[in-house]
Amino acid sequence: MPFIKYNSTMNLTFDPLVISFITLTVAIFVLIAIVIHLHLKLKKFLVGSKVDNLNDIISNMNKTLKEFEIFKTELETYLTTVEKRVRKSAQAIYTVRFNPFKGTGGGGNQSFATAFLNENRDGVIVSSLYSREHVSIFSKPIKKGLSEYELSEEEKTAVTEAMKMLKL
Repeated sequence: MPFIKYNSTMNLTFDPLVISFITLTVAIFVLIAIVIHLHLKLKKFLVGSKVDNLNDIISNMNKTLKEFEIFKTELETYLTTVEKRVRKSAQAIYTVRFNPFKGTGGGGNQSFATAFLNENRDGVIVSSLYSREHVSIFSKPIKKGLSEYELSEEEKTAVTEAMKMLKL
């Protein structure tokens, strides 16, 4: 029984049984390739695991995922508190050195005014007036970039320059 037949008009025809056999053979090879591929993926998935039961592996992964979710929640809470603390901390510091006794030679440029400001432009300005006989230190609160106390020119400069450093 030939696989290929020629009919009376010399057209080529194939035996349907042969076509079915070839189709089934190709399908079997494709299925074998798929099974091998899935087996390799499963081996990759189970690497380093000593558990033989897939349900145990999935439950362990589920437990690990829940632990990560708890960690993520705790970390978010921690970062929120850190962010609140950072906003209150001094983020801009600027110092101006000056001579309060211009031309007398007493003190040189040992006097200073330093502004410490947080993100909200709140903070403090610390000033020091130095002379050979004594040192005076002053502190003035700053709210929204302003002080309820009168600021010297050097103190105003320190506050203004510190505010320029803030990223508003």
